Amino acid sequence: MNGAITMLLDASNYVLILMLVALGLAIVFGLMNVINMAHGEFMMLGAYAVLACHQAGLPIAIGLLVAPLAVGLLGLAVEELLIRRVYARLLDTILATWGLSLILKQSIVMAFGPGSYSVPNPLPMTVPVMGVEYPAYRLFIMAVALAALAATFLLFFRTEWGLVARSVIANRSMAACLGIDTRRLDRLTFACGAALAGLAGAVITPIVSLDPQMGTSFLVPAFLSILVGGLGSVAAPLAGATAVGATDNLVSTFYSPVWAQGVVFTVAILLIRAFPDGVMARVRRRA
Repeated sequence: MNGAITMLLDASNYVLILMLVALGLAIVFGLMNVINMAHGEFMMLGAYAVLACHQAGLPIAIGLLVAPLAVGLLGLAVEELLIRRVYARLLDTILATWGLSLILKQSIVMAFGPGSYSVPNPLPMTVPVMGVEYPAYRLFIMAVALAALAATFLLFFRTEWGLVARSVIANRSMAACLGIDTRRLDRLTFACGAALAGLAGAVITPIVSLDPQMGTSFLVPAFLSILVGGLGSVAAPLAGATAVGATDNLVSTFYSPVWAQGVVFTVAILLIRAFPDGVMARVRRRA
């Protein structure tokens, strides 16, 4: 029983982090029709921002605040200098952001070297959860992820900006005809997606090994989450992240990470074949 509870908590931890990454990616794709191949590198930059703060002698908490802000500001600059020049050219956005990902990786290699780093756990104690002693920092990660997801949903469903953003997702041309400044919305959207990735990278820093390739391990599951969940809804990628993340974590626990990747791809292909528009499309149609 204790083992099942621990496994459930571990799966929830991974799923929530994957939700943060997938949500930022889905917001950018849904609003801007941009496939951001550098999204994993934005996550990596969030982790290295925490590392830089730690090396400067600052508390980990400062790094957790600085990382999403810094990566969000970088997202603004990237949108202004690069992304806005390739709108409406989907293949060009893939090539441009892939090139950006290579630049960001090499920048980290030049700044920190190609080796791996670690950051000390600021909460090394354990906390009893349903009779199981569970690491306190992993619970903190889950709390931060839930808070960030809740804030994102409040932004999209309880504010005027969110109403405007959802109207652009539904019909961009009509929204522009009604006077909505889609250019300004694009800048804020890309910055928001980058900040979510930066936050995800920052919050997992004490429990993973940092290296220039770390973003790739989350980028592929995030894309699969979007394909499985579907587009056209802010909530759909979360359903996809739950399916992909839970499957990956559970198979890794019982077998191995190699088997997990194969099973995740197989399940994703079957779900995409059965639900070409995403598993949430039928729910939206019924609603």
